[in-house]
Amino acid sequence: MATKSKELDHYLDIHYIHRSNWLRAAVLGANDGILSTASIAIGVAAASDIREPVILATLAGLVAGALSMAAGEYVSVSSQTDVEKADIEREKQELKEMPDIELQRLAEIYEQRGLKKETALSVAKELTEHDVLGAHIRDELGINEISQAKPIQAAFASGAAFTVGGLLPFLVTLFLPLQTMEYSLYGFALFFLIVLGALAARTGGSSIRKAVIRITFWGTVAMGLTALVGYLFNVNIG
Repeated sequence: MATKSKELDHYLDIHYIHRSNWLRAAVLGANDGILSTASIAIGVAAASDIREPVILATLAGLVAGALSMAAGEYVSVSSQTDVEKADIEREKQELKEMPDIELQRLAEIYEQRGLKKETALSVAKELTEHDVLGAHIRDELGINEISQAKPIQAAFASGAAFTVGGLLPFLVTLFLPLQTMEYSLYGFALFFLIVLGALAARTGGSSIRKAVIRITFWGTVAMGLTALVGYLFNVNIG
């Protein structure tokens, strides 16, 4: 009976929100890696009769994309971190200068969440005595361990995921026949995107079907438009 109770508690405690930061960066990186390198390869393959330009363009896109993705993610998340730090410093100052007003603000937040006015004030006072800054950071600013920005983690996850995703279509350009390269790239890239969408949905606890449909549709649009550009310019490379 005790074992069943523990299993039930474990089941009820399963949440996925703590994975949101690194999962978002990893999925975005892998998706962009597959899509960007496959699209570049398809566009060049549509305008080339030899393999070397396709390989070179895909490799260049893979390296540049991975570095750009990691740098962009780091800069973006670092900006969020700067905003969070500035807000925390401002909150520290306000707590020093007007503690009574800040206490009232905290009580109003709890009251808006459904507590009675007296209860809300009591809770605010108790939390203020325990950790005044922590209470305001969490409940007034909305910053917690899950949502807090982590630039290095996001940059690494994004760059590494882009590299892994980009390697898949790059391998296609190395080994599959040039005559059907565009179709092979599209087919394999679509397959990779579907697998990625399913894995991401499963890891995040969301709908696999919706994730697969979304990623397949936008992947097809991106690769189709890139191939169209290659055909329209009709530049014979080689």
